[in-house]
Amino acid sequence: MNRRLLVVALLVFAGLLLPLLLPEAVQTAGRYDRAGVAAGEWWRLITAHLLHLGPRHTLLNAAAAAILVLLFAGALGARAGLVVVAASLVAVDAGLWFFSPNIPWYVGASGVLHGVIAAGGLALASLRDWRGGVLLALLTSKLIFEQYASGDLGFAGGLPVVLAAHLYGALGGAAGLLGWRIAARQLLAR
Repeated sequence: MNRRLLVVALLVFAGLLLPLLLPEAVQTAGRYDRAGVAAGEWWRLITAHLLHLGPRHTLLNAAAAAILVLLFAGALGARAGLVVVAASLVAVDAGLWFFSPNIPWYVGASGVLHGVIAAGGLALASLRDWRGGVLLALLTSKLIFEQYASGDLGFAGGLPVVLAAHLYGALGGAAGLLGWRIAARQLLAR
C-alpha cells in the first residue's frame, strides 16, 4: 500500500475526530441550523459536515471517510476527489434548504460520504471494474430503501439519521464527478 495514501487516510480520520475536542456550545453554533442559516450564519453550511452527534457518530464517519480514501484514491485522484466532496457538501446543503424545510438542523459527514461512494462507484465503473457496478447497485438499493421505507439500515445504532442527506449527497457526488470529467475533457480538447 502506498505510504502517502495511508498518511492521507489517517489525516482525514484524525481531522474528523478533532471537533470532538470543541466545547458543546461551539459544536451547537456550527451545526446546520435552518434558522441560523436564514439569519446569515453561512459558516454552518460547511461546519455542519465536520461536526457529529457524539463520539460514536464521529468514529463511524471518520472511519468510513478514511476507508473511502483508500478505496477510491486510484479511481478518483486527489483533485476529482476534492471536487466530489465539495459538490456533495453543496448538494446536501441545497437539498436540505430547498427540498427538506421540515429538517431544522443537521450534523455529520454521511451525506458527503454517500457522494464519495457514488462518485467512486462511477469512477470504477468507467474503468470497467466490476466492483463499480456492484457498488452502484448496492448504493442505489440502499437509497431507495431509505427513501421509501423511511428507515436506516441500522448502522447508526439508534442515532437520528437524516436520510435525505444521503440522497442529496449521492446525487451531488455523481454530478461533481461528471462535471469534473466534462471540464477536464474540454480543457484537454483546447
